[in-house]
Amino acid sequence: MTGCVYIVGGGPGDCDLLTVKAYRLLQRAEAVVYDRLVSGDVLALAPKGAMRVFAGKSCKSHAMPQDEINHTLLALAKKKKTVVRLKGGDPFIFGRGGEEAEFLTNHRIPFEII
Repeated sequence: MTGCVYIVGGGPGDCDLLTVKAYRLLQRAEAVVYDRLVSGDVLALAPKGAMRVFAGKSCKSHAMPQDEINHTLLALAKKKKTVVRLKGGDPFIFGRGGEEAEFLTNHRIPFEII
């Protein structure tokens, strides 16, 4: 039995512009792995006790390499966590959501794209 990873697009940073599903998932997340472009207001929707892992990247500056992000998602899901992989904007435009989904598939970790 494992947890589940939700690959969520955080939109342009305004909480009112999140999908209802993204909003609900953030409110029950046990762990949030988030990017540099995620607004503080959106991140604040996660429970106070939720683990927060910064995985932000900018040109030539990566808090975590992609391989480490993938393995972080895997480790958290194996701990039966509800994991929100929160990305600024759309998870597939410059977001590597496809690579993360493929990695999770290869490791038989359930995921959903929001």
